Amino acid sequence: MQDREAKPSPARPVYLILIFGLLFVTWMILSGLFDVFHLTLGVISCGLVTWMSADLLFEHREVSLALRIKQGVRLGAYLFWLLWQVVLANFHIFKLALGSREQVQPQFIRFDTTLKTDFEKYLLANSITLTPGTVTTKIIGDTFYVHAIDDVSAAGLDGEMERRIASIFSNSEEYPPEEKS
Repeated sequence: MQDREAKPSPARPVYLILIFGLLFVTWMILSGLFDVFHLTLGVISCGLVTWMSADLLFEHREVSLALRIKQGVRLGAYLFWLLWQVVLANFHIFKLALGSREQVQPQFIRFDTTLKTDFEKYLLANSITLTPGTVTTKIIGDTFYVHAIDDVSAAGLDGEMERRIASIFSNSEEYPPEEKS
């Protein structure tokens, strides 16, 4: 028996068209320019990005549309929660800026995550960095290294954010099992 690594499924044409369409609509909305020159630039740019990174968006393309919709709703709820955490952290940093220097105690925190996919880890790293007072500096495998400005910011890395991200992608319709050889 040969040892085979599980390889991601090749990008299907429908999937590539969907990714291109999402990128192009975003391009048009953000650019606001609808002349031939800018639309051509948009087509070229979105085509290149789709070609280079289509396999990065969803690791498991076999998941049903209903589950993707559930995940989208959960992600929206998570983003509202994250926005509230950013507001709270801004107030904390404001108080810290007006307080004494002794309150500022910069430190590095190292923790291991149980998140499985690169996208989940990416979402966690960016969520931490978006929250004032913390910055994800490095990820090695499942280990995160985060700089926190003080003890309160460090205590905010209690795993709640990670649990919420894990709940977005958890499901009763499990991902297809990997082939074992």
